Amino acid sequence: MLSEEELKRILFPHNKIRDIQVDLALAVDDVIKKKKHMVVHAPTGLGKTAATIAPALANAIEKDLTVFFLTSRHTQHKIVIDTLKLIRDKHGIMFGCVDIVGKKWMCPVPGVDNLNSGEFSDYCKSQRVDMKCEFYANTNEKSNKLSLKAKKLIGELRQLSPLDTDSVMDLCSDDKICPYEISIALARKAKVIIGDYYYIFNETIRNNLFNRIGLDLEKCVIIVDEGHNLPTRIRELLTDRLTTIMLSRAIKEAKKYGYNETISNLQLISDAVNSLSSGLKEGEEKLASKDDFIRLISKSVDYDDLIADLEFIAEAVKSSQKQSYIGSIAYFLEQWAGNDDGFTRIVSLSNGMRGPIAVLSYRCLDPSIVSGEIISQSHSTILMSGTLTPTDMYRNLLGFPENTEDRSFKSPFPIDNRLSLIIPKTTTKFTARNEKQFMEISKICAEIVNEVPGNSAIFFPSYYLRDSVNRYFTSLCRKTTFLEMPTLTKQEKSEMLAKFKQYKDVGAVLLGAASGSFGEGIDLPGDLLKCVVIVGLPLQKPDLETKQLISYYDLKFGKGWDYGYLFPAFNKSLQNAGRCIRSKKDKGVTIFLDERYNWPNYFRCFPADVGIRTTHLYIDRIRDFFNRS
Repeated sequence: MLSEEELKRILFPHNKIRDIQVDLALAVDDVIKKKKHMVVHAPTGLGKTAATIAPALANAIEKDLTVFFLTSRHTQHKIVIDTLKLIRDKHGIMFGCVDIVGKKWMCPVPGVDNLNSGEFSDYCKSQRVDMKCEFYANTNEKSNKLSLKAKKLIGELRQLSPLDTDSVMDLCSDDKICPYEISIALARKAKVIIGDYYYIFNETIRNNLFNRIGLDLEKCVIIVDEGHNLPTRIRELLTDRLTTIMLSRAIKEAKKYGYNETISNLQLISDAVNSLSSGLKEGEEKLASKDDFIRLISKSVDYDDLIADLEFIAEAVKSSQKQSYIGSIAYFLEQWAGNDDGFTRIVSLSNGMRGPIAVLSYRCLDPSIVSGEIISQSHSTILMSGTLTPTDMYRNLLGFPENTEDRSFKSPFPIDNRLSLIIPKTTTKFTARNEKQFMEISKICAEIVNEVPGNSAIFFPSYYLRDSVNRYFTSLCRKTTFLEMPTLTKQEKSEMLAKFKQYKDVGAVLLGAASGSFGEGIDLPGDLLKCVVIVGLPLQKPDLETKQLISYYDLKFGKGWDYGYLFPAFNKSLQNAGRCIRSKKDKGVTIFLDERYNWPNYFRCFPADVGIRTTHLYIDRIRDFFNRS
């Protein structure tokens, strides 16, 4: 247990600190003091937000650093803000703090939510340059200095800090002031900046932010929460696609504004994409060559000159409308000419409503291309998650330096409060999928949820498998069922979850997908969820990208199957399982329903403290558990 003096030194926000939090807080304090980095597997319930942000802030104040707390979920922002408020009140200190989400989502201009990120960026820039945006004009004078109204608001916000984004947006709306510009102004003196991964790992966004607030990576402590998502997010960031639909829309755009030469150039690009996809049937794909695509275009026009011409035309189009498809084509052509190492190029043919769609994609395989340099340049980077196993995989994938520290903590929850079972009677393995298998899965799932005295959630590898099982499950289940759909809006998801919670006494069943909205990031503590069933393994479809990923990781690390296929899927299952036990008082059952979980190569992936057991007598085990509870 730390002394009162030590708790004050690291600005811990609570009166009491658990031993497990002591270990984490002191580890964070130590790596920041030594300008090192750390990868932390810290299960739910450990209190990792308080144990990381407090010592990081203490060091930031002492050493004139800035803490970036990055997370992929907006709900996590509130937890950080609340923790920082406790630090402010308990220790009586004032410090700058700003909570920033994507610039587009902070923009009060109607209709911008229909634009993609690139289109919004271009539109916003043009509006600012011409001073056409009233929100920007009310915030900044033509000399780019803050208006008196903006300065007054910033002073008020600093006194109220820490505040979440919604609160800042509400306070800005009264005077029609730009929330993003105000947030940037607040960031100049902030000790803590809370935001999405992209504020650090997107080069354009990071450079823009750092230039405006006068910051260098060397002066940053980066805390990445839910860090298991970071490799995929970076790979998506560096991936770009060109489709024949995009080209068709760009051609219509060129016709609309009378750019006849551009029409022929866009048709040339479309012909090149169709040539690369020739011989493919719908649903098929094959590797594509960078040089082949460039060569097909260069027969008629210089490739670099074509990009420049399209960019010029796109700028002209954007003077009349918010977005330009021609600009998107130019951007893809520029990306396509990029590096080969750490990337793969694929052409595919998919089924569209009006016929086949050819897709040319430039896909990133290696996230360390971006993250490695950023981590090395930062003062300290701390990657943490409740499913960051094995930690050395994330060190390797993201390019952490050799002297990076690894820490793995056990779950702080009493093991008697949870029952973790493998039922090896079925499988969702592709070669074994049939109606008999779906019927057996539905039977076991119905038996389980009918026995559980409360709400249950069942997660499937895909919506297709969920629906295949649900055809039989509906008639066997005695409880109300909720189906999570991939098309639900944020509001619809919130409403569904609220209705589901209302059934906690009589019990209902939520059926979703492992990678869907409810498989990660929702909290159902207490009596709101008593059982989670994970049906099958959410392994990535063995498409060309997955095969290329496995091959690349095999060459680089000698662990292609683990890094590119097995471990990411297993961590999704563990994330799903984590929905059940969210506090030390929660009691519940997690079921892994697939025979492969019992295979040695898969069983080794379970954390040591899970206490997993294999059984065919699952109803007896569940009944005994809840009777004891």
